[in-house]
Amino acid sequence: MTLIKTHIGRRAFIKNTSLAGGGLVLGFSFLNSCKPKQAETIAALEMPNEWFEINGYLKIGDNGVVTIMSPNPEIGQNVKTSMPMIVADELEIDWKNVIVEQAPLNTNLYNWQVAGGSRSISSSWQSLRMAGATARHMLKEAAARAWQVPVGEITAVAGVLAHEASGNSAGYGEMASAAAQMEVPEEVELKERSDFSIIGTSRKNVDGLKIVTGQPLFGIDVQREGMLIATLAHPPAFGMRLKSFDAEEAKQMPGIRDVFSIKLYDDDFKKSAFHQTAFNELVAVVGETTWQVMQAKKTLNIEWEQSPDTIEAMSLFGNEMKVNYPAGMENSDTHTAKLKELNSRKGNVVRRDGNPEAAFANAAKVIERSYSCPFLAHNTMEPMNFFAHVTEDHAELLGPTQTPEFMEPAIAEHLGLPLEKVDIQMTRQGGGFGRRLYGHFMVEAAAISKKMVTPIKLVYSREDDMSQGTYRPSYYATYRAAFDADNNLMAFHVKAGGIPESPLFANRFPAGAIDNYLAENFTVDSNITTGAFRAPRSNFIAGAEQSFLDEVAEEMGKDPIDFRLELLKRAQENPVGDAELNDYDASRYAGVLELVREKSNWGQSQSGVHRGVSAYFCHNSYVAQVLDIAMENNTPVVQKVTSAIDCGIVVNPDAATNMAEGGVVDGIGHAMYSQLTFKDGTPEQQNFDKYRLIRHSEAPKEIETHFVDNGIDPTGMGEPPFPPIMGALANALYKATGRRYYHQPFITDKPPLVG
Repeated sequence: MTLIKTHIGRRAFIKNTSLAGGGLVLGFSFLNSCKPKQAETIAALEMPNEWFEINGYLKIGDNGVVTIMSPNPEIGQNVKTSMPMIVADELEIDWKNVIVEQAPLNTNLYNWQVAGGSRSISSSWQSLRMAGATARHMLKEAAARAWQVPVGEITAVAGVLAHEASGNSAGYGEMASAAAQMEVPEEVELKERSDFSIIGTSRKNVDGLKIVTGQPLFGIDVQREGMLIATLAHPPAFGMRLKSFDAEEAKQMPGIRDVFSIKLYDDDFKKSAFHQTAFNELVAVVGETTWQVMQAKKTLNIEWEQSPDTIEAMSLFGNEMKVNYPAGMENSDTHTAKLKELNSRKGNVVRRDGNPEAAFANAAKVIERSYSCPFLAHNTMEPMNFFAHVTEDHAELLGPTQTPEFMEPAIAEHLGLPLEKVDIQMTRQGGGFGRRLYGHFMVEAAAISKKMVTPIKLVYSREDDMSQGTYRPSYYATYRAAFDADNNLMAFHVKAGGIPESPLFANRFPAGAIDNYLAENFTVDSNITTGAFRAPRSNFIAGAEQSFLDEVAEEMGKDPIDFRLELLKRAQENPVGDAELNDYDASRYAGVLELVREKSNWGQSQSGVHRGVSAYFCHNSYVAQVLDIAMENNTPVVQKVTSAIDCGIVVNPDAATNMAEGGVVDGIGHAMYSQLTFKDGTPEQQNFDKYRLIRHSEAPKEIETHFVDNGIDPTGMGEPPFPPIMGALANALYKATGRRYYHQPFITDKPPLVG
C-alpha cells in the first residue's frame, strides 16, 4: 500500500450535512458534484431512490449505484471515461455500476479544468486516486462502527463491505449515509499497482452510445426555450477592421431580430493567452434560425478599413509582454521570403555546447538542409459554437471549450459581473486540436446575448472559422552537421524560426549528445492570429529534426535506429554540457526505439515496402514509429505504422490506442496535403473544396500500437504520437522515391513526387 496525505486536499474540503439522507459533501481541490441530467440506462442496477454525496467527486445511491464526476473538458481524449476509472478503481466498485457525468466549471473546487498539453490525467492522477481511496476508507469506517469491529478487518470488494470473522456484509449503498458522518481521514492508503482492477483495462467510451445514435451531446446540439441563433460578419482580411455598415435590408428579412456591432474588449484591455483574436469589432446578425442569419449576413453593406500598427499588452501565465501586430495585408510569398532572409542572418543563440563555430570551420564535410511548413487551420468537425444567456446579474454559458477556467475572468470583465455570477458548463466537443483553447467565441456569444437580453447560440460557418481562425504558425528551420575526415559527427547546428514564434526546443535531443552543439532562433511579427495546434511547435520541428537525423545517419553509413541509440547512450552516460538543461530522459527515449525496432521487425526487408523511422519526446512522453510505404501506380500508400509509446501507466489501453492511431492519421494527412496560404491578408482556402485533408482511403492500412510497461505514473498521451510520424513519413518517402522531402505539404512539393 502507498500512503497519501489528504491534508493538502483538506484545505479545500467543504462539509455539508444538509443533504438528503444526512449525506456529506467533501469537495477535493478539483473535485466537484454535478446534477444528473437524466437517468442512465446503462447501469446494471436500477436507478437509486436516494443519492448520498460521499465526496465532491462521487455520490452513492441507496442501491449501490455510483455517480463519478469528470471535471475536465472532453475533446475526444477520453478523459470522461478514464478519469472516473481511476476513482472507481481506488473506490473498489464494479465499473458496470458506475455512471459518469460531466462536471461544470468550478474553480473553487477544481484544479486545471483545461483540455490542453496532454495534462489532464497526469496532473490529476494522485488526486483522483485520493478521492476514491478516501471514500473507500470512510465507507469501511462506517461499517466498522456499525458492526463494532476494527476497521482494519473490513474488506471492500466490488462495492461490497465485509467482515469475515463476524460474517457481516453490506453494499456501499447501505453504508453511504453513515459514511457521510465520518471524519475525513488525514491519511489514506492507495492501492498497489498490482491490485488495480479497472486501471489498465479497456473500457468503452461512456458517451459511445450517444455518439453513434446521434443523441444530443455536443455544443451544437444545445437547445433552449426562447433561444435565438446568432452569426458574425468579420473583416475579410487580416489587417483590416470595421469602419461602418448598413443593415437595413438584413433587418427586414424574415426571422431576423436585430443586426448590430459588438466590441470584444476596450483599447486598454490586457489580453490573456487564450483571449485573443485579430478582429475586435464585429457585426452580429441575430434571428430565429441558422439559415436566416446566414442569408441575412450576405446582404450587409459593410465598409472595412486597414488597421494601423498596433502594440498590445498580454499576460501569458503571469508573464507580462508586449505583442506587435504590424499593419498591412500579408502574403504567403512574402512570409517565405522573410523567413529565408532571417534564416540567413545570425539568430538568437539559446544554447551552445563546445565550440561549434570552430568545429564547422575545421570540418572535412558539412551538410545543410532547410525545412518548412505552412499555416494550418484546425478545422474542428463540429462547427464553432457557443450558447449564452446573459441577464442583468448572471451569465450562463454552455458549449465546447478547452479552457473554461481561463476564459471565465475575461467574460466576467467584459460583462461587468463578478466571477461567481458567471456559470460555465461544458459539453462534449467535436474536435479541438487547440482551436477551442482560444475562447473569443465565448465572449462574442456573451456580448450578443447581453445586447439581445435573451438566450442565443452563436454559430460559425466553416468559412467563418477558416477565415478568422487561430492557426498553426508557419515555421522554417535549417540544420547543419559537420563531419571529420573519418566521417565522425563533429558538430550539430539548428536555427529555427516562425511566424510569429520559433518552433525551436533548444534543450531537446540531440542536445547533450554531440560535442559541439549550437541552437539559434528567430521570429517574424504578423497580424495573422496564431496559436496552439496539436503538439505545438513539436508538430513541425520533430519532423524536420528526425528527417535530418536520417540524412546524417545515412551520411555516416549507419542504421538510423542504431545511430539514434548511440547518441542517446552518449547523452545518458557522458552528456555534453549541462545535463540538467536537457529536457528529455535518454533511457526512456532509447526504450521506445528499442521496442519499435523489435515490434516492427526492423532490419527485415519486404519486397516493395520502404520503411522510415522516427522518434520524439514531447509533453513528457516518448514515441517511436516505423512507417511502411508501398508505391502503387506511382502513388505512395502507407501500408502500416508501428508505434512504441512510453506514457507511463496506461489507464484505458483501448482509448490510448485510439489516440495513438488518431495522431498517426492526423500527422500523415497534414504533412502530405494540408496548407493555408494568404493573399492580401485573406486565407485562400476557406472550405474543404480547397483545403486538403486526408481521405479515408489514404489512411494507413494497418496501425499497430505498443506501450512501454514501466509502471511510472501517467505522463501524457493526446499529443505525443502526432509529431514524430511526419519524420517517419518523410524518411519512408525517401526510401520509396529516392528524394528527400523538406517542405510540407509533401504532395504539392515540386518536382512531382515520383520522377
